Amino acid sequence: MELFSTQGLYFLLRYVHFLAGITWIGLLWYFNFVQGSFFKDTDANTKSVATQQLVPRALWWFRWGAMVTFLSGAAILTFKYHVGGAEAFASSWGLFITTGAVLGTIMFLNVWLIIWPNQKIVIASAQAAAGGGKPDPRTAAAAAKAGLASRTNTLFSIPMLFFMGAALHLPILFNHESHGMLHGALTLIIVGLEANGIKGKLGPLTTVKGVITCGFLLTAVLYAVMVCLA
Repeated sequence: MELFSTQGLYFLLRYVHFLAGITWIGLLWYFNFVQGSFFKDTDANTKSVATQQLVPRALWWFRWGAMVTFLSGAAILTFKYHVGGAEAFASSWGLFITTGAVLGTIMFLNVWLIIWPNQKIVIASAQAAAGGGKPDPRTAAAAAKAGLASRTNTLFSIPMLFFMGAALHLPILFNHESHGMLHGALTLIIVGLEANGIKGKLGPLTTVKGVITCGFLLTAVLYAVMVCLA
């Protein structure tokens, strides 16, 4: 059967990658576009109950969706390198797919190293307070760290999806000599934004409109850099 051939197994990896990615990014957007606004408008008791019961369930699917997306994506790139070698990445496809992969990897690390550890503090604090204990004094700072990383991931998700799709469907003319300079410029922009996501401020990312606008603006900037330097 074709499904159990080498190409079929490659397809299954991509299929798993798509399913896990939809789960992950769908919940990311739910947290930022739906839950955040709801928590601002609802009463304290409802927020407490949701933090104890709803948020942990959503975060389970969220973080493991991120894990499966990352692992399946790494397997796909490994397979591509095994079949086509380094030359497979020295192309428009390689530039786009690695840009999307870098963004996705940073997002994955944000989930497991920043968002989830800090959300555990928030959840445990809500559970302690509901049981008659004292809330954790670290709660406000933990919520702020998780929120900034989550907004940064939402910002990155827009160009990440663009470049993943553009790899096959929007090729550009590519000069191999500019490969190093291109990656350097793109890395500088992405790392700078990630640094703000770890130690910075929300700024325009405070609002849903702001993070969406900035996401499309970042996509346009990264794409313009590629076209101009390629």
